[in-house]
Amino acid sequence: MADAILVLNAGSSSIKFALFAGLEAEITPVMHGQIEGLHTAPHFVARDPAGTRRGEKRWNAGTRLGHDGALAHILDWMQSACGSQHRIVAVGHRVVHGGTDYLAPVRLDRTVIARLEKLNPLAPQHQPHNLRSIRILKEREPQLMQVACFDTAFHRTNPELAQMFAIPLELTAAGVRRYGFHGLSYEYIASVLPTYDRRAAMGRSVVFHLGNGASMCALAAGRSVATSMGFTALEGLPMGTRCGSIDPGVILYLQNEYKMDVRAVENLIYNESGLLGVSGISSDMRTLLATGEPRAKLAIDLFIYRIGRELGSLAAVLGGLDALVFTAGIGENAPLIRERICTNAEWLGAKLENAANDNGGPRISASSSRVTAWVIRTDEELMIARHTHALLA
Repeated sequence: MADAILVLNAGSSSIKFALFAGLEAEITPVMHGQIEGLHTAPHFVARDPAGTRRGEKRWNAGTRLGHDGALAHILDWMQSACGSQHRIVAVGHRVVHGGTDYLAPVRLDRTVIARLEKLNPLAPQHQPHNLRSIRILKEREPQLMQVACFDTAFHRTNPELAQMFAIPLELTAAGVRRYGFHGLSYEYIASVLPTYDRRAAMGRSVVFHLGNGASMCALAAGRSVATSMGFTALEGLPMGTRCGSIDPGVILYLQNEYKMDVRAVENLIYNESGLLGVSGISSDMRTLLATGEPRAKLAIDLFIYRIGRELGSLAAVLGGLDALVFTAGIGENAPLIRERICTNAEWLGAKLENAANDNGGPRISASSSRVTAWVIRTDEELMIARHTHALLA
């Protein structure tokens, strides 16, 4: 029976999971899947590395399975389907926020969990759900090793000035600073970029993590030196339902003139803005690209425009540019979005190869392009499994 590592990524309405076996140098995926719709119409599906469906279950509409029931189902199914061949010896969790205390993955105990709970206000849409699954598993399997891997940790290499806001230093010291997110995705891209483009890996790259949550990161020799997200996962690019960067005065205006309280403003900027708010149609880029509605086009145009502005900023931080890397749902699967971004980046030396872009790359830049462009599939789960194995060892 082979030792295995279970990776969990718990969100507000879903839990994604992946099972890995083998040594770190040879770590291999065994199974992956998710339960979505935890509070409405739960749907469980599990697939093997080839994509073949190995398990599925649907609950009736209106069923509130919750994180407790979902995690119990995943563990019970895992034991039934994989227990004869694989023994889970550790669980790695994606935890969005590590604050200033946790700069690397950490083994979880009650003290660490309590400290992480204090960071809930910094990531209210994510952190409580991440920690909920950890606590459930702690109660169910108290002897099982659990590891937290943080989305903020990769950006701790940003210079101190890049992490500061122009506010009183006492607030900066208290933790009001730019943290950055999607770090596990960027860390994975940095780890594999040398196999695609060694010059870029040793030089200056901008990575676009474009999905329902979207951000960008400047890499210098594989280290994060600047990123578009800041104190929370709201700052930077417009996202599926999040507004991205906004004048703080807008928040004050909404409170004063529209009499919106904190919860109403929070709901607006987290859940009712971004692509959904501008288009009035959907938060899904696929839906917006497929419709001819003017507001859908406007939402896409704004998304592209903000990416272009952020790219100029990150290129300035790097002092030049050697490569662009696209990843995550939109970055990996939307050729038109990549085309428009690369076209706008021609002033930086990028030249797109249209056929390669339409085929999904991995290299999508022309041979004559001074700045190379790549499509690289991210794998946050594998990154978490590697970190967990390292602590386990």
